Amino acid sequence: MNHLLVPIHEIVGEEEAERIIKKYGKKENFPNILLLDPVIEELEAKKGDLIRITRETPTAGKTVYYRVVVK
Repeated sequence: MNHLLVPIHEIVGEEEAERIIKKYGKKENFPNILLLDPVIEELEAKKGDLIRITRETPTAGKTVYYRVVVK
C-alpha cells in the first residue's frame, strides 16, 4: 500500500457510491477489481464494494478511477 507504484485505493461510502453509480450508469458497467487483489485484501473490501483509485501522473495530473469488487 505504501509503495510508489501503488495508487491510492479507497472504499466509497454507500451514499456517495449511489451518486456515482447514478451519474455513470449501472454498477455492472464499471470495470472490475478482484477480491483477491492484495490492495483489496488490505482494505478488507467486500464483493460489490465500489473502490475509488486516485493516480497522480506528471502528464495527466490527478485522475480518479472507479472499480467494483468481484469474486
